[in-house]
Amino acid sequence: MLNSADQSASHPGSGSRLRILHTEAATAFGGQEFCIFKEMVAMRERGHHLEAVCQPHAELAQRLRDAGFTVHTVKMAGALNFMRTVAFVRRVASRGRFDVVNTHSRSDTVRAAMGARLAGTPLIVRTRHLAKPINSLYAYTWLAHRVIAVSRHVHRQLLDVGASPASIAIVHSPIVVPEYDSQRSVRQELGLPDDALVVGCVAVMRAEKGHADLIDAFHRVLTAFPQTHLVLAGEGMPVFERLKAQVAALGVESRVHFLGRRHDIGNVLQALDVFALPTHREAFGTAFVEAAAMGVPVIGTDVGGVPETMQAGVTGLLVPPRDPAALAAALESLLGDPERRRRMGEAGRKLIRGQGLFSVGRAAQLVEATYVRWLGERRGPAAATPRGSVP
Repeated sequence: MLNSADQSASHPGSGSRLRILHTEAATAFGGQEFCIFKEMVAMRERGHHLEAVCQPHAELAQRLRDAGFTVHTVKMAGALNFMRTVAFVRRVASRGRFDVVNTHSRSDTVRAAMGARLAGTPLIVRTRHLAKPINSLYAYTWLAHRVIAVSRHVHRQLLDVGASPASIAIVHSPIVVPEYDSQRSVRQELGLPDDALVVGCVAVMRAEKGHADLIDAFHRVLTAFPQTHLVLAGEGMPVFERLKAQVAALGVESRVHFLGRRHDIGNVLQALDVFALPTHREAFGTAFVEAAAMGVPVIGTDVGGVPETMQAGVTGLLVPPRDPAALAAALESLLGDPERRRRMGEAGRKLIRGQGLFSVGRAAQLVEATYVRWLGERRGPAAATPRGSVP
């Protein structure tokens, strides 16, 4: 459940300007990459210098360049590029005299952490964004000096496989409250009637996100609430084709609307009466937080870090994973009670916007304080001055 006092964050107060290098091997752009982008922008606003190492043609690389960051590119995939990437990161880290190299995926961690160690980088941090089982601590202990976990669930996973509590910090993935255009209406775009009830979600289409369970539950709900429509924003082959086939087999093509990838997420969320994402596995779940920030009641599965995104029974509901019947019951309980939907939506809006939980600014403050603390531990009090600073 939500707890605003999980960690206290305070500005280090030293005025130190850290030099930070982020690395990411992914070429697609999803929640993990957006988290990196948001953090880099927020840390720059706090006065630090940031650069990145990405693969050529990575969407993150282009977005960062557009935002004014220096981005170094190197092909990381394949055995032939392994040592080339290690050497490349070593050169970048040495020339840039970075205080921190922060890696994100296993692929770039193995390569970039080696390069950063050879360059003598004082602090190498691995951010763990995933809820998948951890099979080896190699990337979290020998390669990285410290680990940032994006939820308490991921923190527990690391502890369960033997990571040292002193080497891990929890910084929840931040969200930017989606903007929306009051002159545009997704409901009008889809031609929905005024009395339509709209259930929807925004998520990349992967099997583990549970879209198939949501479609199954939606089909069950139609008997009691025939005016309901389902809106799905996101893309991802081949799951998209399987979901379309499922919808056709159930005969609900006129009630299920596939929007594809959207950049106007705020407008999509504004169109919903209920946000539902029955994910099978989730490290945190920023989509639930974004929906709550827009005043939409949420339904999620009791897995991973999802319970940390809401106050169950207050801002949303939790159901068991892979259980369309339970999901349908939760949907019916909200669709049939407009006042409860209003109360939950308002509670979520106040919790996220009013308290600033999961804000980018708070996350950057926590990351900054964590970097400074870990640098002090590794260098010692007398040697904690950032490499790029002038005493």
